[in-house]
Amino acid sequence: MGMASILPADPTLDEIRAALAPLIAQSAAFDGFGAAALADAARRAAVDPDVARLAFPGGGRDMVDAWFADIDTRMAAKWPAEKLAALKIRERITALVETRIDLLAPDRESLRRALALLALPTNVPLAAKLGWRSADIMWRLAGDTATDYNHYSKRAILGAVYASTMAVFLNDESDGFADTRAFLARRIDQVMRFESWKYRRAARSPERPSLARFVGRLRYPGR
Repeated sequence: MGMASILPADPTLDEIRAALAPLIAQSAAFDGFGAAALADAARRAAVDPDVARLAFPGGGRDMVDAWFADIDTRMAAKWPAEKLAALKIRERITALVETRIDLLAPDRESLRRALALLALPTNVPLAAKLGWRSADIMWRLAGDTATDYNHYSKRAILGAVYASTMAVFLNDESDGFADTRAFLARRIDQVMRFESWKYRRAARSPERPSLARFVGRLRYPGR
């Protein structure tokens, strides 16, 4: 089934963006995330080139954003909640990251170009945003419901693990990306040991005075 047949008769720009994103990624290996890749994707999807440009007003930045969102969506589709629930937390995170490796494998050169684009000084905030978004989606799929500082620390740590894993993945010539998967397993093991240490430390530590609570009582006596 072609992409044109997947799109509805009168698609929205969001639908066009989602449909074109993986096609742009396929072309980006040769042309980068620019006008040529967008034009080729529009031709293959039978989308008017002018409309396609409207779907990506930010140019390459929007194309990379849409492609990474497509990877997020496809990863989530592969791991519905009931399927992940049968796994331990470590296994859930490993499975999600390894799924991303499998999804990105056919377009590894495009990933290299995408990361080079995001590494530009003006795009660093976008890179941080996209990395956080992917880490957040993975933790939510894994069942994380933390709302305290752990919510942020977990995502920051997973984001760092994922970024370092992608750096290994880009240059991995081992069969089935075995070296990348082994690297990921070691990093996740380190993270889990750290989380276990934090849990044990918190369980042993008596409740400490809260500076914020103390200041609040000074401002609002009797609370």
